[in-house]
Amino acid sequence: MGEKTASSNPPPAAQARVAQLRELLARHDRLYYLETRPEISDYDYDQLYRELADIEQRYPALQAPDSPTQRVGGAPLPAFQPVRHRRPMLSLANTYSRDEVRDFCSRLARLLPEGGYSFVVEPKIDGVAVSLRYENGLLTLGSSRGNGEVGDDITANLRTIRSIPLRLAVAAPPPVLEVRGEVYLPRAEFAALNRARAAAGEPEFANPRNAAAGSLKLLDARQVSARPLAAIFYGCGEMPGLAVREHAQLLRYLQEAGLPAPPRCWECPDFPALLAAIDALQSVRAEFPFETDGAVIKVNQLALHERLGVTAKSPRWAVAYKFAPSRAATRLRAITLQVGRTGALTPVAELEPVSLAGSTIERATLHNADEIARRDIRVGDLVTIEKAGDVIPAVSAVDTAARTGAEQVFVMPAQCPACGGPINRRPGEIAWRCENLQCPAQVKRWLMHFAGRDAMDIENLGEALADQLVERGLVRDPADLYQLTAQSLAGLKRLGAKSADNLLAGIAASRQRPLSRLIFALGIRHVGLGMARVLEQHFDSLDALAQAALDQLEGIRDIGPVASASIADYFAAPRTDGLIRRLREAGVNLRRLPDAATADRRFAGRAFVLTGALSRMPRAQAEAEIRRRGGHVTASVSGKTDFVVAGADPGSKLERALKLGVAVLSEDEFAAMLSDGPVPAPAAGSATPMAVPDLRRPGELPL
Repeated sequence: MGEKTASSNPPPAAQARVAQLRELLARHDRLYYLETRPEISDYDYDQLYRELADIEQRYPALQAPDSPTQRVGGAPLPAFQPVRHRRPMLSLANTYSRDEVRDFCSRLARLLPEGGYSFVVEPKIDGVAVSLRYENGLLTLGSSRGNGEVGDDITANLRTIRSIPLRLAVAAPPPVLEVRGEVYLPRAEFAALNRARAAAGEPEFANPRNAAAGSLKLLDARQVSARPLAAIFYGCGEMPGLAVREHAQLLRYLQEAGLPAPPRCWECPDFPALLAAIDALQSVRAEFPFETDGAVIKVNQLALHERLGVTAKSPRWAVAYKFAPSRAATRLRAITLQVGRTGALTPVAELEPVSLAGSTIERATLHNADEIARRDIRVGDLVTIEKAGDVIPAVSAVDTAARTGAEQVFVMPAQCPACGGPINRRPGEIAWRCENLQCPAQVKRWLMHFAGRDAMDIENLGEALADQLVERGLVRDPADLYQLTAQSLAGLKRLGAKSADNLLAGIAASRQRPLSRLIFALGIRHVGLGMARVLEQHFDSLDALAQAALDQLEGIRDIGPVASASIADYFAAPRTDGLIRRLREAGVNLRRLPDAATADRRFAGRAFVLTGALSRMPRAQAEAEIRRRGGHVTASVSGKTDFVVAGADPGSKLERALKLGVAVLSEDEFAAMLSDGPVPAPAAGSATPMAVPDLRRPGELPL
């Protein structure tokens, strides 16, 4: 079949189909990113996207700025252009105690003696402030906060964020709507990004906010699109013609327009209700996908915002209440080096055990040798440990005044601590690397990555067993796993005959994993599971991917030049040829499997949450069974959740489900649904036949 040629005269059928495809894709974006109830698979979404892209390529006259195909721009920008905000983007004044919140309420009482106002409390998102401008419903400008008066035009980068609509989802949008909010990196994606950066020898981000800020500063929107950024909007600048009188009403309108708004907020009539709302927010903030470092308190009545006015930097009608960070002081006993699967050496602080945020901390990240030198961190120092993003322990401060003179300056060794081989730092990189490809530490971590749940999912291959396999010379790379036998495993510590059989069964089962899982398992730098799935869609076999030219890789949406070069370099290495050959000889699947996901779509559009300890099957298997039937698994319970599967000790998620009237399934009921049982249409209030108390929090808004 010959190549398609562009035409400047699109027929009516093409025009109608383009309009239909854009409406479909916008709808599915809202269902996926805002309502967490997708109706189609990723594959089906991509097919619609490709059809639209093909029609627009053939008929350039049909291209439009609000088309989903225009989310990622072309060539990198030489620099961002300045943007003057029509209304200043002010920062909030901070409060740190209940007394300071009381003072805020007292000031309002003096300024508004007649009363007649209430408050709204919402989570303070720890992200990067941005502003979007919609004209007649169409996104025309996106900018950073900058100094509050002038920011940067980052429209191209913001357009890559799939949860941001390119066109408002309302029938009669106002002529201008300027919305303010935050761009953030979700917790789970932040942890995965840092793991990938550490494995690639790149410096880890200190916290999700830094990661989001660094992403938005990239001049190439294609690189931004590879990072799973999200956004939440909670206010407006210009909004002529928008008939809303209260902040709570505005938040509901933003959601109706397709813009993500805060998932939880509370309307409060007075100071005691404010304190109760702050406590409620603090108790549930771990459920949010974003980092929350406090609560934002706002006067609900918008007309009073103008009357109250602003100070030099902050509005008088709003204030932030900052939660105290999780910190603890302890002694830095030693600095060790952790060898990653790509040879990157990551310094780790070995600490005197200290309790922090409900767990005992004995180790913390130090990022890299340059960071240690810049901050003058020494062995023996009294240091402050903080959970970066309430997730990753990190050294946040050094008490230099407590030094005795016995502290030792850290010096990077000349040899790898695992194998004694030479280490080196390549030009332009921060990480030092072990140059020995057979370094036992690298091989061990490669094995753990290869056998991981998101990769080849080899059960019973834990860290202790991987250590033994490498130390005894049984495994030098993942292909050697497929040569293991019961005889070769005999004699390994704490590995009986039954455990050995289970391991061999897990290895055998991994031979038929999907191609995307194998691509991810290979450990190619800069290639995560999401990118591996993209590659699987474009190449029907590992051989086809291995033979792809650099320009062919760079032409794939969501794969930037850095990842493309890494993929090309990986398959050009002589070592890779031998590995692939041995995997093929071992019977490992190297081709794209037929799409079996469409065989059973009974859960299509349904959102599930799993909570508690499941006894009938591993959690990963339960999630896979749901997705295989077209369902969607989310981490937290919301009004968009259809079913909660409750195992033993379910905790607060079950309480949340009962409060919202979400259908709760026992493990037996869930198993029956999986076994071709009926899938009920859940109705609010009929989640469970037993009588339960009303668990709604007073004043909580049903957003």
